[in-house]
Amino acid sequence: MTEAAEQGRPSLIAQLAPVKDTRPWWVQRWEQSKESFDDVGGMTILLWDAIRASFVRPFEYRELINQIESMGVRSVSIALITAVFVGMVMTVQFAFGLERFGATDYVGRVIGLSITRELAPSLTALVVGSRIGSGMAAELGAMSVTEQIDAIRALGADPVKKLVVPRLLACVVLIPVLALFADVVGFGGAMVVANLQFDTPMGFFFRTALESINMQDFLSGVGKAPFFGVTIAIIGCYYGMHTRGGTEGVGRSTTRTVVASAVAVLVTDFFLTKFFLSL
Repeated sequence: MTEAAEQGRPSLIAQLAPVKDTRPWWVQRWEQSKESFDDVGGMTILLWDAIRASFVRPFEYRELINQIESMGVRSVSIALITAVFVGMVMTVQFAFGLERFGATDYVGRVIGLSITRELAPSLTALVVGSRIGSGMAAELGAMSVTEQIDAIRALGADPVKKLVVPRLLACVVLIPVLALFADVVGFGGAMVVANLQFDTPMGFFFRTALESINMQDFLSGVGKAPFFGVTIAIIGCYYGMHTRGGTEGVGRSTTRTVVASAVAVLVTDFFLTKFFLSL
């Protein structure tokens, strides 16, 4: 009897193999699109709830400081390394291209505008945002699967105010500050490479870059950063608080946060660039 039961039982490989979706491809795409629209709606509601909760007493100053330290201080090295090497690479690329036309004197102008308007805020949001967003999703996801968020509700507290608002405000503060650091460090790396490899004096590089950058260029770059911070925080908190399925669900939420935040930053960057250029 035991042998017959063992023969009728599916093998371990068959039990662990993923179930293939046999539905038509257009049905699968429709379900994925519907889920994406549901996520966008949920994120919008979460953002509105967080904005309202941020004006309700008591204010979570201590938690805000803790989030700034855990997310910002530990992300400074990543932001600075990214900025300095991006500035170096862009200098080499532009200098080689402009050298063909005898226009290496314009390298400082091009690099200054590129870093200030686009590269510093966008790449900082992409690199640092992936780290911050995934950390939020993992932390809140672990709280969700262990029912700690439900416990907060049972105690009469608002999870959005306790968990989302401090992280949202911390991102709004941190991303612009890290973008400013990236501006300085990225430009410094570009200036050093231009001097060492292309014999461009640092003083000349610095002067020409400053001559081509006005206040509108600076504000258009820094002005994008708070919007990037809001996008990253809401995506990370939303996927974290809606995590289901134990540790496997935490991994899925973290992966979805990284992908969604990167795409959202790029899409937001396009519309913000169009807006600032129209001013």
